[in-house]
Amino acid sequence: MTKPSLSELLHAAVTAVGGTERPGQVAMAEAVAEAIDDGAHLLVQAGTGTGKSLGYLVPALAQGERVVVATATLALQRQLVERDLPRTVESLHPLLRRRPEFAMLKGRSNYLCLHRLHEGVPQDEEEGLFDQFEAAAPTSKLGQDLLRLRDWSDETETGDRDDLTPGVSDRAWSQVSVSSRECLGATKCAYGAECFAEAARERAKLAEVVVTNHALLAIDAIEGAPVLPQHEVLIVDEAHELVSRVTGVATGELTPGQVNRAVRRAAKLVDEKAADQLQTAAEGFERLMELALPGRLEEIPEDLGYALMALRDACRTVISAIGSTRDKSVQDEDAVRKQALASVESVHDVAERITNGSEWDVVWYERHEPRGGAAHRWSGASLRVAPMSVSGLLREKLFTERSVILTSATLKLGGDFNGVGASLGLGPEGAEGDDLPQWKGVDVGSPFDYPRQGILYVAKHLARPARDGDRGDMLDELTELIQAAGGRTLGLFSSMRAAQLAAEELRSRIPEFPILLQGEETLGELIKNFAADPKTCLFGTLSLWQGVDVPGPSCQLVVMDKIPFPRPDDPLMSARQKAVEEAGGNGFMAVAATHAALLMAQGAGRLVRASGDRGVVAVLDQRLATARYGSYLKASLPDFWYTTDRNQVRRSLAAIDAAAQGAEAGTAAQ
Repeated sequence: MTKPSLSELLHAAVTAVGGTERPGQVAMAEAVAEAIDDGAHLLVQAGTGTGKSLGYLVPALAQGERVVVATATLALQRQLVERDLPRTVESLHPLLRRRPEFAMLKGRSNYLCLHRLHEGVPQDEEEGLFDQFEAAAPTSKLGQDLLRLRDWSDETETGDRDDLTPGVSDRAWSQVSVSSRECLGATKCAYGAECFAEAARERAKLAEVVVTNHALLAIDAIEGAPVLPQHEVLIVDEAHELVSRVTGVATGELTPGQVNRAVRRAAKLVDEKAADQLQTAAEGFERLMELALPGRLEEIPEDLGYALMALRDACRTVISAIGSTRDKSVQDEDAVRKQALASVESVHDVAERITNGSEWDVVWYERHEPRGGAAHRWSGASLRVAPMSVSGLLREKLFTERSVILTSATLKLGGDFNGVGASLGLGPEGAEGDDLPQWKGVDVGSPFDYPRQGILYVAKHLARPARDGDRGDMLDELTELIQAAGGRTLGLFSSMRAAQLAAEELRSRIPEFPILLQGEETLGELIKNFAADPKTCLFGTLSLWQGVDVPGPSCQLVVMDKIPFPRPDDPLMSARQKAVEEAGGNGFMAVAATHAALLMAQGAGRLVRASGDRGVVAVLDQRLATARYGSYLKASLPDFWYTTDRNQVRRSLAAIDAAAQGAEAGTAAQ
């Protein structure tokens, strides 16, 4: 029997999901198949509506080697495992003559731990363990969550937190889950044979396609202990998020609360001398943190250096002491010991990393809003350390020994792939070099007719936004735009404070248009309510830009209050910018403008989600029209029709609103 062609396979898969083949999807599938055959690396920009998951799944399943697909959002992981993969596997079965197995794999703390559930949680203050079910009042929210988790543990097949609906609070989940450091290990645990996390790993070992998240991919790369099974092809979807997720995993943090927790957990298990040494070091660290001012530490101050060395040495003493003592009086000693060890080791590792002082690390103090009043004034400070760049790490760990496909709707910034490529550790496209992975960039376009479906409006007449300055003119403009659009507005703000101020002000100015605000409900609820009522508006921050998919007339105006450059006092971003400048590059363009371009492209991508969508992306920041970097940012956005004419845009919005109202009235009449 002849091997089926890629076009036959793609046709079968697209038909099975009830879609239509699009030229961009065909071009993507061909480029992915070629990269896999050549063992090469590929960056594919595929606009919304291309059907990119089939564009990579079909060629990946056809080649028959093991594939890992890593995504940034839960929504996409779910879509792949519950919808796209089952249908694709079924549709390809008659042609491939096999049914590839697929599985989902996440980090250990995403799975219910049966040992914690049945044996209790190691208690910080008292001996041994406590039963969290007894301790939580059954009428409290925590108590109700825990009882629901206990019932769910009997019926769930996966133990995966994301399969529990509605979800539970982080506090409740932490009572029934463990990190990989706290886990006893399947051989030592009484529940090892039934462990959900181990079962997920076993399923992944047998599967041809493993779906995971960027964070686990980063852990796999950074920690050297392989979590993911051996694979020949890696596909990174939502690849524009990868660098920030990897940076997050590679960031270490020390807080007084975390250090004190380590002290309490270790105190029962070591002799008095070792416990006192750690207690003294913790007190010294806490005193310094009370005085910490936010900002980058280019040099580690002498007193902080001594405090960190004292912490590191005390942790080292405690770690060896915990290893050599046994205490039969402690209930379920192994679990208590493992949790204490995990706490102390994580303090030791961060203290040692900062003390060793790599030139590639950025260290800074951060202060958070105090919770719980003056008694907790120091609880809001943390000491953080992050890599200046993860590009070297990614180049070394990601692009060796496998073919890597990276895809997203936003990978071309300012018109080419080199900016994103550089952040991933890749040289300029086509550059030759011994240590430079070879790669190719392909833009398969979008099925949407952007110049006809959307308008990019820049409010050039507004005053230039000043940091934390009064933006009364911006709020006037926003009010008028929402009125012209008849609601239907997604407001994307550069800070939570700006979103809150705008929501507060506009709720009193235009009460006829309800305004939903991020944080007042879960994101899922907010999006559902926003989509359900055309007059409703939804305001939020950058984090909202990723997860909103509302095709149709409920979202016909997307507003950005200003260009989302990183805050000038962001220690990591400013350190990266400075490093580029010291190497002779343009730090502002390489770091700040790239960051803003990516977020703006994601934000503008919320407007047109289907071929019938019409609307306006309004940027209430004159710099997009007047500044030199404006053309770079505009080149990163969809190719909308462009205007700075405020009257023209109000007329267009009113016409789009009238057409939508006419269609809604027609539907209601039927």
